[in-house]
Amino acid sequence: MRDDRAGAGASTPVAPGTLLVASPGLSDPNFRRTVVYMIEHRGQGSLGVVLNRPSEVEVREVLPAWAPLASQPHAVFVGGPVDSRTALCLAALRTGQDMYGLPGLVAVRRPVALVDLDSDPAALAPRLRGLRVFAGYAGWDAGQLADEIDRGDWIIVPALPDDVLTGHHADLWGRVLRRQGVPLALLATFPAEIGLN
Repeated sequence: MRDDRAGAGASTPVAPGTLLVASPGLSDPNFRRTVVYMIEHRGQGSLGVVLNRPSEVEVREVLPAWAPLASQPHAVFVGGPVDSRTALCLAALRTGQDMYGLPGLVAVRRPVALVDLDSDPAALAPRLRGLRVFAGYAGWDAGQLADEIDRGDWIIVPALPDDVLTGHHADLWGRVLRRQGVPLALLATFPAEIGLN
């Protein structure tokens, strides 16, 4: 498998639990100013979810049993342009909780886990700090993500568990860039619309 790395001097490899931050020049409307949390990255392809695109649909409307565990805002997020009828759920475990051997959870990168939405929410509730439900996902075939990274479309940075649960989704793109330090932090000042600058 190829060792995909970010540009701009960063050396974080793509792996489960890392973030793909859209470069300011990425104009694809599906990914413009997005932050993608990587769930899987293998030679055959990669999968992640967009963390900063809430929909108008509330979790209680589609998965009422999981709604009490959903983090603010309680919206279903648009995880990406692939298979919008598929629901994925990420959760962050409470401090000290172990996810291994716990039915209904698949480790992504501690303390974040993928939640089986067919499992019992009541059994998981005491162990979870919060969760986020996504409709659809972002997916790449073998080599496709590496090509996009080489082209400069994505910046790869470490994720924090709070990135998955944050209520500050509107400026997550800028917040993630600002915490990287210079020179990446300067990209957060890039205007959303260059023509309006």
